[in-house]
Amino acid sequence: MAKLKIGDLAKIKEQVTASTSLREGGANIKITVHMGTCGIASGARTVLNAVMDELEKSGRKDIIITTSGCMGLCSAEPLVTVEKINEEPIKYSYVDDAKMRQIFHRHALEGEVQSQWVLAKGAETPLEKP
Repeated sequence: MAKLKIGDLAKIKEQVTASTSLREGGANIKITVHMGTCGIASGARTVLNAVMDELEKSGRKDIIITTSGCMGLCSAEPLVTVEKINEEPIKYSYVDDAKMRQIFHRHALEGEVQSQWVLAKGAETPLEKP
């Protein structure tokens, strides 16, 4: 197997970013189930299965379901982020399969944020160095 070069890694990153980004005329909603070790231990796999099941039932083609590693908030796992085009991301905590199904239908499909489970709104931005 050939060794990867920095340029190869940059191309892979571009491909992954393009396939999981929100854009007009394509994916309008992205749901991320955070599946670090702590998330999986807290039940993130059943949350992922629930949202995949609801997506299949809905027949929607404009929704991306993806996973990520740990967000660093192990005590609030399982965590899910819902991003909609031109809206701030919403991070939900202590999600189980029933909550995920409600979040999918009410937030992702109908636009109603489920405030009772919201951990944070908005995207993380790096702190500026002094």
